[in-house]
Amino acid sequence: MDVFLAQDLLAQDFLAQDEAAEGGSLLVPLLMIVGLFAIFYFLLIRPQRKRREQQTQLQASLDVGDEVVTIGGLYGTVAELDERTVILETSEGVYARYARGAIAQKVSSSEEGEAESGISGADASDADASDTDAHAGSETVAEPRDSKD
Repeated sequence: MDVFLAQDLLAQDFLAQDEAAEGGSLLVPLLMIVGLFAIFYFLLIRPQRKRREQQTQLQASLDVGDEVVTIGGLYGTVAELDERTVILETSEGVYARYARGAIAQKVSSSEEGEAESGISGADASDADASDTDAHAGSETVAEPRDSKD
């Protein structure tokens, strides 16, 4: 009898521990889920919402004569505007119609030159100076080729 009583007590003890462990373990997954939502909010949702707000402000502030870049990388000058579309002059006499949402950013005249060269302002002046120094004392002369017929 003592053996059965001891097994019964052990079984009750294990059940009590399982119930206590289950109650405590529910808090950990709940905290993990809340943590994941917080991470998603701060890393994905909030920055996207901020970017969307900036894009809306940019599209609302467009005016005729602004230098812009489309999402496809096309540079142009705003020639006409209406509620939904923008007509860009990409070259003299060449016009293209785009949705307002296709305008990625405004470009100032100094940024446009840097974007085309791929060098920032400080780097461009350094590169020009180093090119001048490197070629200061040298002169390149092309020699004529001998043509043999």
